[in-house]
Amino acid sequence: QVQLVESGGGLVQAGGSLRLSCAASGRPFSRNAMGWFRRAPGKEREFVARISWSGSNIYYADSVKGRFTISRDNARNTVYLQMNNLKPEDTAVYYCAAATAAVGGEAEYEYDYWGQGTQVTVSS
Repeated sequence: QVQLVESGGGLVQAGGSLRLSCAASGRPFSRNAMGWFRRAPGKEREFVARISWSGSNIYYADSVKGRFTISRDNARNTVYLQMNNLKPEDTAVYYCAAATAAVGGEAEYEYDYWGQGTQVTVSS
């Protein structure tokens, strides 16, 4: 079992930055692929970014490419999402997810564990 706790959300103006963190506990973290998803008001949850266990395989949704950066620190059992040049359309609850596989994908079913989410609100 893996427990995931997100932090770092908040209210920011358009063009600003936030750094989300996701702390994992409960079982070895370093072999899990990790992902970030988000759910905007009235919309389905969508993929944002993913990172393999080694950090060598990274993939972003087109909507955040060039603005968001996913990274991980296996020694700290933590994955990060650096979000720059935020836009109002980035407003959502952001979820961290862990897969049992070493390399994850972009679909929700590929992830076995989920955090409770952290709210990000971007004002115009």
